[in-house]
Amino acid sequence: MTEDSSIDKSNYIKSDIMDRRHFLEISGWSFLGLAASGSLLGACKPGSKEAKKIMPSPTNTKLFWGDLHNHCNLTYGHGDMRDAFEAAKGQLDFVSVTPHAMWPDIPGRNDPRLSWVIDYHTGAFKRLRAGGYDKYVKMTNEYNREGEFLTFIGYEAHSMEHGDHVALNYDLNAPLVECTSIEDWKQKAKGHKVFITPHHMGYQTGYRGYNWKFFTEGDQTPFVEMYSRHGLAETDQGDYPYLHDMGPRQWEGTILYGLEQGHKFGLIGSTDQHSGYPGSYGDGRVGVLAPSLTRDAVWEALRTRHVCCATGDNIKIDFRLNDAMMGDVARGNSRRIYLNVEGQSCIDYIDIVKNGRLLARMNGPMTPVMPEGDTVHCKVKVEFGWNREERYVTWKGNLSIDKGRILKVTPCFRGAAFTSPQEGETEFHTHVNKIISASERQTELLLYTSKNPNTLTPATQAVILELEMPKDGIIKADFNGKQFKHSLGELLEGSRSHFMIGWLSEAILFNRAMPESCYMIEHYMEDKEPERDTDYYYVRVRQRDQQWAFSSPIWVERV
Repeated sequence: MTEDSSIDKSNYIKSDIMDRRHFLEISGWSFLGLAASGSLLGACKPGSKEAKKIMPSPTNTKLFWGDLHNHCNLTYGHGDMRDAFEAAKGQLDFVSVTPHAMWPDIPGRNDPRLSWVIDYHTGAFKRLRAGGYDKYVKMTNEYNREGEFLTFIGYEAHSMEHGDHVALNYDLNAPLVECTSIEDWKQKAKGHKVFITPHHMGYQTGYRGYNWKFFTEGDQTPFVEMYSRHGLAETDQGDYPYLHDMGPRQWEGTILYGLEQGHKFGLIGSTDQHSGYPGSYGDGRVGVLAPSLTRDAVWEALRTRHVCCATGDNIKIDFRLNDAMMGDVARGNSRRIYLNVEGQSCIDYIDIVKNGRLLARMNGPMTPVMPEGDTVHCKVKVEFGWNREERYVTWKGNLSIDKGRILKVTPCFRGAAFTSPQEGETEFHTHVNKIISASERQTELLLYTSKNPNTLTPATQAVILELEMPKDGIIKADFNGKQFKHSLGELLEGSRSHFMIGWLSEAILFNRAMPESCYMIEHYMEDKEPERDTDYYYVRVRQRDQQWAFSSPIWVERV
């Protein structure tokens, strides 16, 4: 707690009313849906003095992004393991490329309809034990670079009764532990530095959905996987329903069901993608709040639930309640809530959830408001794809600006839209997208796009340029012998697109430029009325492009 945070806030609240009004006028944000017990004390521009006076400064942590659950052809799936590590290194800070290891209660031994399922899985398990696991451990160690890029040993066990789980090991030489059930697995893991994490929670219990009766709070399972290519398990409603042939999602396996049972756990996303592309954009990833990109620091952050879940974009959530950060347990009847969010595109809304209901909602602008002044700090997503043909299109070229600076280039790279193998499918190669180089004026890219498999599943590739440049500055795309360019002022007014060789060919999209006011928000409120002996709070962020992020909960005990 800083010295400023303990002083009387009444004067700041009065003065902030005008600042808040001005912020709403110039940004298009609105603040709605406050619960009766909540009081809105301020909504401040990012980094403003007013915001810093009413809450403590952030801790000395940074948000690192990873994928702890992704598959390649090591067991069953597509894509070479080395390509998987290369893809991960291109857009993540840490990774576990995860082989399938066992299915103790595999069904269908007397059901001809399921015979191929048994053969397919058991064959993969045998290959893993016949040299595959040793190869996996060796390559995982090869790619691990302390402070640069971390790799972890992990493997998956299926279970009809308990639901599927992934074991994540601290030790880079961790052995493959055999088990007769998930509970047997947990017993054998006691005393070792290993996390055993349930995933695709929301399937039907007894059919590889999670059974919350077996949840054990503590260091062995500090977090659960809420989102992946399988869908979103937050609740049985809302975006990203379960669409895999394993069935629909239902209430008893969901995250909110587990929270309402009184369990404490962090929330992560993972791709669970089966074409060897960790971090595949839109398929899920985990953010870890840690002081450094070291094995010990990341592991401790995972253990203490200092994690968040994102679907694709690296949406930064700084969520604190009194002196607690996400994943913590606090005490107190008055709860001072601080929130600072930085999206990668225009934010649709931000929810603060308390005990499964909406405490507050902050609505972003329907259309980004044109920023004042000549020089603009903004983000522009440039997207490639939409080709009609089944073949891959190779994009080789660069994005450049003539004025100002490129502050950051963020990859939004996808692997093949593939959840799990199906009977009769053949192997295919992973195409690894790359940022070849990046400077203040130019970034060189090598990308591969395929036909969108349907109208609801994208297969585009993209990068997000974070820019500081004047409105008359030009953004140029030079790819495959074609040039397209637009001023920043044009892109602040709306998106622009171009076919490469005419209608029904591949295309490039300059998305609308997003000024700071539409993707950044700093907010403070206070909740003064406990509802339960222990209340839980978490934050949901939805962008207009349907990318989501979720903080881990903070639990507050009544005094």
